Amino acid sequence: MNRAKRRAIFERLREADPEPRSELAFRTPFELLVAVVLSAQSTDKGVNKATAKLFPVANTPEAFVELGVDGLIPYVSSIGLYNTKARNLVALSQMLLDRHGGRVPRDRDALEALPGVGRKTANVVLNVAFGEPTIAVDTHIFRVANRTGLAPGKDPLAVERALVKFTPEEFRRHAHHWLILHGRYTCVARKPKCSECIIADLCEWPDKG
Repeated sequence: MNRAKRRAIFERLREADPEPRSELAFRTPFELLVAVVLSAQSTDKGVNKATAKLFPVANTPEAFVELGVDGLIPYVSSIGLYNTKARNLVALSQMLLDRHGGRVPRDRDALEALPGVGRKTANVVLNVAFGEPTIAVDTHIFRVANRTGLAPGKDPLAVERALVKFTPEEFRRHAHHWLILHGRYTCVARKPKCSECIIADLCEWPDKG
């Protein structure tokens, strides 16, 4: 895919949604971090349903440590892998208190050092909480980047590097959200809605319906 076509794709996505937002419900960087950790292999809707009950009770590292794993589990038990996620959330809360004064760090290495936080989660927090032009590659973005020809790659890191390399700077801050929403609602896995797609004529997928 050439540079002009990539620019046209992002121009159309921007025109359709100039200020995209995360579909996770949060008010602070810590709430966002918790929500993103919970969202692994889970839906945003399911996470929001759980955090709507959790955050009024506990929404700071101090409160999570005080709640403890056993106290946290009832609030997140509807979410996949909840035992592991509860342990990670309490442990990362303690680490935030011990190393960062209870604040979510604006630093990739510091974020990835937290229990349960990998590169994708760190990228989401840096982008959404702090406005950094990072691109977190989840299953939706991986599919869209490869299917359209926008940024092919054999694994999420390869796709991320290609997107960072090929995405014009002016689009980088919102690229993550545009692509994830496009993959979630239009370029879906089993039967993409090509007839409704605003970038169908720019897409290089040979099997467009």
